[in-house]
Amino acid sequence: MSFGDLTRINTNLQALRANNSLQMTNQRLGDAQLRLATGSRINSAADDSAGFALASQLEARVRGQSQAQANIGDAQSMLTVAEGGANTIMDIVQSLKEKAVQANNDSLGDEEVQLIQNQIEALRGEIDDIAAGTDFNGVNLLDGSIDGLTFQVDADSGDTFTTTALDDNFDSATLGIDAIDVTDDAGAALDAVDSAIDTLAASLGGIGDAQNSLEFRLQNLTTATDNNEAARSRIMDADFAKEQMEVVKQQILQQTGTAALAQANAAPQSVLSLLQ
Repeated sequence: MSFGDLTRINTNLQALRANNSLQMTNQRLGDAQLRLATGSRINSAADDSAGFALASQLEARVRGQSQAQANIGDAQSMLTVAEGGANTIMDIVQSLKEKAVQANNDSLGDEEVQLIQNQIEALRGEIDDIAAGTDFNGVNLLDGSIDGLTFQVDADSGDTFTTTALDDNFDSATLGIDAIDVTDDAGAALDAVDSAIDTLAASLGGIGDAQNSLEFRLQNLTTATDNNEAARSRIMDADFAKEQMEVVKQQILQQTGTAALAQANAAPQSVLSLLQ
């Protein structure tokens, strides 16, 4: 549509239309510059209401999954602390086996055997101290007070991981070595220590299985988080190359629009020639 009849000056239609076109150019230029400044294609719901809603959902999921990754890290740390305590107890029980084997030998006199028994009792006390004192964030891990552990390992309410790996009590009584006495029956003491080693090995295996399961879940969660973040980025993030081209385009249109407005404002003056 043309700008209008240049012989009518009360309403300068060409100037109005040029001004409207310039204002739209300024708006588009401002939008493109805002996207470049913020790095976001959508800076308010008005820019793309459907995209904004979807991106908000994706962002909430990504943030939930990021926290779930931290949860898994904490769970792994808890299990690592428990494993460290259990491994120390295993080392002590293996030392008890050495002492029981040493005592089950008639080449030793009663005094030597009693000294070995004293060492066994000291080591047994260390086992009980470790079982009672190994904790994570105030939760005792080896005294049998845990009745299953549940960790939130993804963004949804049902995405949990439960393990009973730390339900066992690792003290000397539960391991069956609290009353071993090599001065009375070194062979029975040796059998009890062997049984305790089997029990500890099974418990450590359960802890290792739980750690492996958490590691697999962490790997899967990391991939899912990356994919969701990529989807959110495609919706929300600005394409800088595209936006820069848009800025250049609108800047040129702004200059031509300003020139056109100036010409439109000056056009009615040509009517003066009709009055000469």
